[in-house]
This record gives sequence, structure tokens and C-alpha cells, in this order.
Amino acid sequence: MAAAARAVIVSRPVTFVTGNAKKLEEVKTILGQSIPFQSLKLDLPELQGEPEEISKEKARLAARQVNGPVLVEDTCLCFNALKGLPGINHPLHVLLIGFFGLNNLLMAYEDKSAYALCAFSFALGPNVEPVTFLGKTPGKIVPARGPNDFGWDPIFQPDGYDQTYAEMPKEEKNKISHRSRALDMVKSHFAEAGYNFTPSKE
Repeated sequence: MAAAARAVIVSRPVTFVTGNAKKLEEVKTILGQSIPFQSLKLDLPELQGEPEEISKEKARLAARQVNGPVLVEDTCLCFNALKGLPGINHPLHVLLIGFFGLNNLLMAYEDKSAYALCAFSFALGPNVEPVTFLGKTPGKIVPARGPNDFGWDPIFQPDGYDQTYAEMPKEEKNKISHRSRALDMVKSHFAEAGYNFTPSKE
């Protein structure tokens, strides 16, 4: 008979690295009480490359700074006609050219399809290889609709819906968003790994 897997004792909450209040609000709502975590803003470099590798490297860097378990996230808005651009640097694009400019990027193309991609990476500590979880929601780019208070939500309309992320009730968005799909995998990983969050007695 195989021996039962031993629980991994984690002596402190996971540090979710973000300075974005809206993102933190979504993560708290989706995770609920399933994973004890605290948030912290860290200055991490803006890396270039594939989303999974960028996310893993940020987790490595964050785990060294925190000297403990960390969870980091990167999101991408990717246009199929542009072979995945603007991708990981979408916050800069939104800031520089706005929603109208992002729509203009696709003006010459019939294909307005896109996908939202979220990469979460979890590192148990500075000497542990991070694990990455990718969540993806297909959709299309549309003229901005809805409140302009969270990134590119007003121009992304997920497949099967007639509302943009920004127009959708928060509960509905959190059921189908790229972030919720990635976090579902994070929750499954924590449950399967048997992490036991026991506060340190030091």
C-alpha cells in the first residue's frame, strides 16, 4: 500500500504581489478563504518573453525579496490578427493610446478575435522552482462599453456573451474570466499538494 502524501507545512501566508487594488479585489473574491494570503507591492522588473517564463521569473525574484511563499500574476490581451500582440505589455498600450487606439490596431483586419490570458506563478520559497497556471478566455475586441475603471475590460467581449467584461456583473465575470480560470488551477494545486498553513511560533 502506498504511503499517504505528507502535508507541506507553510509557516506564513502566501504573499500575493500586486499594487493594483482592482486586481486584489478580484483575487480576494475568487479565492475567498481557500488560501491564506496577504498582498504586497514590490518593484519587479518589466521582463520580456513568453508569459509563462516571465511569470516564473517574477515569482523567483519575489520569493527572494519576501523570503517566503509568493504568488505573482501577469495578464495579456492578445489579438489573433496580430499574432498575440499587444500581449504582456497591454497596460502600457492602454495608457499610451487608449481604447480607441487599441481598436485602431485592428482597423485593417477583418479578424477582431482575441483572447485574455492570465499567468499565475506560485513559489513556495526562494529555493523552490515556481509552478505556473495559465487561464485563457476567448473573445473579441469591440468599441469600449461599460465603466472605465479596470484596464481593458471595456473593449473585451468574451465569446458567448453580448456584454464586455466591464458591463458584466462582477459575479458573472468572475465565473468565466481568464483570472478565475487560472485561480481555479491554483486552488486545485493547493488542495492536491496538501499545504498546511501553520503559523510560525517564533
